[in-house]
Amino acid sequence: MWQDEQKSIFVGGSRKPDDSYQKAEELLLKYANRHGIITGATGTGKTVTLQILAEGFSNAGVPVFCADIKGDLAGLSQMGVSQDFLHKRAEAIKLEPYEFAEFPVIFWDLFGEQGHPIRTTISEMGPLLLSRLMNLTEAQEGVMNIAFRLADEEGLLLLDMKDLQAMLTNMAERAQEIGARYGNVSRQSVGAIQRQLLVLEQQGGNFFFGEPALSISDLMRTTRDGRGAINMLAADKLMNNPRLYATFLMWLLSELFEELPEVGDPAKPKLVFFFDEAHLLFNDAPKAFVERIEQVVRLIRSKGVGVYFVTQNPLDVPETVLAQLGNRIQHALRAYTPREAKAVKTAADTFRPNPDFDCATAITQLGTGEALVSVLEEKGIPSMVQRTLIRPPSAKMGPITPEERRKVMEMSPVRGLYDNAIDRESAYEILQKRAEESARAKEQDDRRVEQERQRADTGGGGWTLPDFGGGGGSSRQQGRSRSTGNRQTVAEAAIKSVVRTVGSTLGRELVRGILGSLRKR
Repeated sequence: MWQDEQKSIFVGGSRKPDDSYQKAEELLLKYANRHGIITGATGTGKTVTLQILAEGFSNAGVPVFCADIKGDLAGLSQMGVSQDFLHKRAEAIKLEPYEFAEFPVIFWDLFGEQGHPIRTTISEMGPLLLSRLMNLTEAQEGVMNIAFRLADEEGLLLLDMKDLQAMLTNMAERAQEIGARYGNVSRQSVGAIQRQLLVLEQQGGNFFFGEPALSISDLMRTTRDGRGAINMLAADKLMNNPRLYATFLMWLLSELFEELPEVGDPAKPKLVFFFDEAHLLFNDAPKAFVERIEQVVRLIRSKGVGVYFVTQNPLDVPETVLAQLGNRIQHALRAYTPREAKAVKTAADTFRPNPDFDCATAITQLGTGEALVSVLEEKGIPSMVQRTLIRPPSAKMGPITPEERRKVMEMSPVRGLYDNAIDRESAYEILQKRAEESARAKEQDDRRVEQERQRADTGGGGWTLPDFGGGGGSSRQQGRSRSTGNRQTVAEAAIKSVVRTVGSTLGRELVRGILGSLRKR
């Protein structure tokens, strides 16, 4: 079966009571968007199970997104290699014909080293996910929300980390004005956020934030022959910062939820999303963040997106999220500690019981490549749990060489779209211009004040009436007298005193003469 004709994915052969296997366990594509979970201890076969599901979805024309934690999934891009144990497993579960194939893989990498760069903008990430990424307190998260609100009101684009830094600096300078409108914006909170941004930048966050931003449509490509592209995120280096890894994948889920239209229950998913090392998403996550995850998982099904969590222990996933996962594949678990025993019981209790075996006992006895499988049957009812031998993969298992990766990237349909970063005018440039204009205006004001002061000190030119009163006079004359008083000689002072005396005497005589003539009349 191929693409549109295919209605299910063959997972493996279920085990009969006589220990033989039959070709029975299939994941129905029309219920693949009801989500799922793959769990099991290290080395029990989770990665191979993820690989055969990715192959099945791709063959059915469904695009896939998955993270390659250790480089083991990169082999999907190469033709499988014939090995005896693979053929024996195919024969045991009656997989005929068993053929090898390579799959259309697009490599992605947040750091742009082992794949095409993936970027998003600060605005698209949003204050909630950013606060989670930087582990901010409630007060600091409030400041972050104010920063986004102000940026929207003032038309400032927050694209990269320097935009957010500039916005926070501007807020600190306007703290009193902003506080009157939105509440207290303390310099301490702003400083704490800026320090966390510095830490994030040192961990590689500056590679992630910027343009061109990832277009969701580029994750939903199909090939000319109708197969779905397998988008593979190189996560070996990213795992050094697990919070960035978890936040990025949560952002991607949120973007899918917001951008994709409602489609109800399609015949097959529009995209299947594998979240490997899923426990990192929930570790120390605040309640609001977990509620957001639950909401996205619950509602994204109607967008045609299936989400599959891959983790070691079912206890890693909160019960509210676990309840949304209809398709379950459980590899072996160990029960050496009380917590492990509890995990085994939890896993067993989530399955529809099979009278042929005890589920809790079987979980601890599964061999490598075996799993307990329960998928949704007709009308969305969980199937009875079956002990299943997972089918062998068609593509190469394990890592690939740098040369093989380079060849795949050269043939990539998104080559050249994201490889070069773009830095257009945004909040940083606009606020920098405003600061420069403000500095120039202040400099001009200071220069004008200085010029007026100098003009006042030097008199500024013009003429005044003689001082006939012996005292007073214009302020300009007084200023000139004060400024030159230290340079006057004794003779000059005596001459000026005589002049003032004569002037005063002449003035009094003139006044008397005028008044006397008036009296005579």
